[in-house]
Amino acid sequence: MKKRTKGLLAFAFLGGIMLTSTIVIAIPGIAPDGMSSDPMMSNMPRDTPHDVNYDYSQNHAEADRAMFCGTGQPPESTDYIREFEIPTACTNPLAIAVDYDGNPWFAESNTGMVATFDPNTETFTEYPNRNWPTGTTSMMWGMDYAPDGSIWYTDDWSDSLWIFNPLVGQYASIPYPKAVEDPLPQRLLIDGSQIIVNDFYANMITFLDISQPEFYLVAPSPLDNSVTASFAPDGNGNIWYTSWQYPDGNGYLVKFEHDRYIDIATTSGQQFLPPIDFVDLYELPAELETPNGIAVSPTGNVWLADTSSSSLFEFLPSFEYFTKYVTADPLPSTYGNYTGVIKQPISRPYWLATDDAGRIVFNAQTSNNISVLDPTSQKLVEYHVPSKNPYWSDCNVSAFNDTVLPAERCGVAQVFDFDVYQDQIWFTEWAENKIGVVDTAYPLPFDIELSSEFLPLARSAIEHVQFNVIANNDTALDANTPVQFEPYVISASEHVTATFIPEFDNSILNGQGASDPRVTNYNVIISVSDDAPGGLYKILFGAQAPDVAVGKFFTVTVQ
Repeated sequence: MKKRTKGLLAFAFLGGIMLTSTIVIAIPGIAPDGMSSDPMMSNMPRDTPHDVNYDYSQNHAEADRAMFCGTGQPPESTDYIREFEIPTACTNPLAIAVDYDGNPWFAESNTGMVATFDPNTETFTEYPNRNWPTGTTSMMWGMDYAPDGSIWYTDDWSDSLWIFNPLVGQYASIPYPKAVEDPLPQRLLIDGSQIIVNDFYANMITFLDISQPEFYLVAPSPLDNSVTASFAPDGNGNIWYTSWQYPDGNGYLVKFEHDRYIDIATTSGQQFLPPIDFVDLYELPAELETPNGIAVSPTGNVWLADTSSSSLFEFLPSFEYFTKYVTADPLPSTYGNYTGVIKQPISRPYWLATDDAGRIVFNAQTSNNISVLDPTSQKLVEYHVPSKNPYWSDCNVSAFNDTVLPAERCGVAQVFDFDVYQDQIWFTEWAENKIGVVDTAYPLPFDIELSSEFLPLARSAIEHVQFNVIANNDTALDANTPVQFEPYVISASEHVTATFIPEFDNSILNGQGASDPRVTNYNVIISVSDDAPGGLYKILFGAQAPDVAVGKFFTVTVQ
């Protein structure tokens, strides 16, 4: 398989079990096969000529350049998002990490360069990589910022981990430990003195020492012929990840007791310990087909993103129970449906992270959104990225040109990665040669208020509930300039449905029929099927404006 094909296939996904692998601690003085004992020694060709005038769009076929290099639309802004265009054309920015001062760093997967952006001066600095062969493209999925100021990131083209030292502008690469012939080192996290990386195709999690990365540890693979996507540490010394088969949907959520393993191995002096003693397996729900993103909340609950749908799942370890959540539907401008083939558009949540407030942050790839879910308030805010590339959706590409108004555009910018810094979420637009930032502190145009947040229902039951959309600005008081939004109600399960009562549907105008002109009332019927399994069911009540959607989750319990 060609390297480029392998990398692109990753985001197409990202569209009695025996533990067969082992955990290995390298013996000091013995480096894995093919790896230099000098962690800063690059395995790439040295001093590759770097031509500052090189046209990186040549790395793509001429017919594909608009798809990969961007449509040429200038960066845009909304009340919540600002975009910035990268000076070099056709860089395909992918992995991104924010340093301790709030400056985003990102990998340019079509140039081999690392770049940074200064939010104060709004200027980019791109660092030429003389070790990068001219004409090479890659997919660089993971990046993190180390305490010493170095930048670490993954590279699927060379099956390597790269280190960039900003102080001297120097690059070096380390071969990634190979468990299969063609691995895919993907996400990367620096946790204390450790570098944690998942190998998507080899179905393993690798732990490397940041000062001696030639010595490594491998977490077990619980399922044969499967893949492993992202991972997340919790506050108790465990690493959570998933092992799953595509497209069958079979798989496990895995808890690896990493700290306990290290403690016992160090104390006992044993090089090999039985993996089964340090792993707990939880079978994934059958409807969770592509669990790419994962995050652990401050309460210890595990969140998973299903890239094959519009869903997220929350796992409660204390009850070993999964609860399904949903996003708002994608805006028609993201998928277009020019040919009419799209019958049920989905948002495709991708990666997950937590912010300082304990909220779950994720990128919804085909909704062109950066979203924030607060598990405590059960509030979901979805910020819409303004740039769109029509070549990735069912758009009328022949009608696209530089004069098209923003509201008439169609497509997605391929927002594949993001990083959180305080109230900001920095992200890359892989297909539009831009980066952007979300300001989550900016006031929302409206909020959602539920008549109740919890309702126990029996099977076959029908109940009426109400929710309000409450405008948060003075424009709602002016009948000539009402707040513009479309209400929605979306159930996470076919067993519990929710529909607007017709006379209260979208025909209601803002402010009419309410004592407070800022408030718009909606009434909904909740129905439970007669064969609904017992458990918790989530329904999302909300409203979609052109630039942001706001919703709250309503919980139905079926006994």
